Amino acid sequence: MKKREWFIGLVLLVLLGFSLTSWYCAHKEAADKTDAITERKFHFEEVSLSFDSTAVTAFYAKYPKLVLYQKQAVDLYRKNQFTYLWYDKKGRKETAEVIYNKMNNLVEEGVQAKVPYKEILDGIFPKTNTKPNVEVELFLTNYYFYYTNKVLQGIDNTKVEELGWYLPRKKLSYGQYLDSLLIDPKLIDNNAKLIGQYYKLKDVLQRYRTIEKNGGWETIVTPADFKQLKPGDSSDLVVQIRKRLFLTNDIAVDSKRAVYDESLQEAILKYKKRNGFSEDKIILPKHISEMNVSISDRIKTIMVNMERCRWISTDLTKAKAFIVVNIPSYRLTFFKDGKAALVSNVVVGTALNETVIFSGMMSYVVFSPYWNVPKSIRDKEILPAIKKNKDYLAKHNMEWNGNNIRQKPGPNNSLGLVKFLFPNSNNIYLHDTPAKNLFSQEKRAFSHGCIRVQKPKELAQLILQDDPNWNPEKIDAAMNGGKEKWYTLKNKIPVYIGYFTAWVDDDGLVNFHKDIYGRDNALANLLLEE
Repeated sequence: MKKREWFIGLVLLVLLGFSLTSWYCAHKEAADKTDAITERKFHFEEVSLSFDSTAVTAFYAKYPKLVLYQKQAVDLYRKNQFTYLWYDKKGRKETAEVIYNKMNNLVEEGVQAKVPYKEILDGIFPKTNTKPNVEVELFLTNYYFYYTNKVLQGIDNTKVEELGWYLPRKKLSYGQYLDSLLIDPKLIDNNAKLIGQYYKLKDVLQRYRTIEKNGGWETIVTPADFKQLKPGDSSDLVVQIRKRLFLTNDIAVDSKRAVYDESLQEAILKYKKRNGFSEDKIILPKHISEMNVSISDRIKTIMVNMERCRWISTDLTKAKAFIVVNIPSYRLTFFKDGKAALVSNVVVGTALNETVIFSGMMSYVVFSPYWNVPKSIRDKEILPAIKKNKDYLAKHNMEWNGNNIRQKPGPNNSLGLVKFLFPNSNNIYLHDTPAKNLFSQEKRAFSHGCIRVQKPKELAQLILQDDPNWNPEKIDAAMNGGKEKWYTLKNKIPVYIGYFTAWVDDDGLVNFHKDIYGRDNALANLLLEE
């Protein structure tokens, strides 16, 4: 009996043990779930996704050099109810790293301005992913606007116009751009925010910086009596020139030969073409002088023209047809369906009568035009000439038209046989000229401001190519008709007159042009002040 009672007690004890174990496990599992929920709630509360709006005011009081971006930042945070932009529940977003890295590499974008307070952000920007930090957050937002301002927008319109640049600029919403960037950080490297020329110059900048890092190029020393080098000549000077052109990829191999051989001749032609010289094989002192422009000056020129690219709207290339005139290269290009349909030499205004940098819509073609002499030319040039020679007007096929003077249509008319009008307050237009010899000159700044075109007939044919009212024969007849004839274009054509002293052509070659109006240094100094 005792054994049976003992056995029953043992069984009850075991069952009780199982019950207690089951109860404990169930209780512990429930407790663990509760703790997990509490822990998650605690973590969520600890990593708050919003901050006190007063932190923004305090930030600019502490860092006043960033106040330029205060309005943009405040508007952005108000829209987002003062939530963190650069952090989420997992910590710092990838976009934060992207902006931080961009600020560390602004020099690659041709920006040399000192970033305000950058050393402070460097000290508080941890390498590891961390919970939100309001000061880091506000630094990143301000540096984002700093980046878009310096790299994508460039200096403001007021300063640009003070530099005599009146081409229109497209206004972009960089707050809206940030919304997309926070979703996909890779968008920041999308080469579509600026015109394609910017990115080509950016690549050239890196190549020239590498040359500079490796010591640049040596000054070519010429003898005091040096006049020229021609093919076949042998000279130590040839060795220096060959070495110089090898550094800029004008010649593939530096053979170190002292003979002006065929390989160097081809290199000279390439060099002259991309530097605005007449393309012959004679090497003159002026060519050596151009080769001796320092690598640092070339880099400055590239950076200045990258800045000018920031001012050009990407909408420019979207037109079916448009015309671009680059003043320093004395070149007009007619683009149609995205390709250069015509390239023509032009003559532009002198340093005293600068051609204005602006844009307009070509609306009229005028065949066999009168030249209505501007009042300034009438008073300064023609009236004094009439006093000296009473037959001056008749001799130059001119006549009085009221109180004004005009030149009659004809082959000797100063506007040639056709002009192209894009109405503007500067009274600048494109036109033919009887002075064809000027187009063979390397420097072609001879006009009073208007632009003389070497290939006016070809330009007229392209402009009217899709107009059923015209064909080449009719255009030729109208140009030589001796009677002024206006024609209104069915489709207006944008005309952009720009100023670029460095440009990458379709062959990938960087072209350098003389700063004929002396504008590069003023812009370079302004960029360094920024």
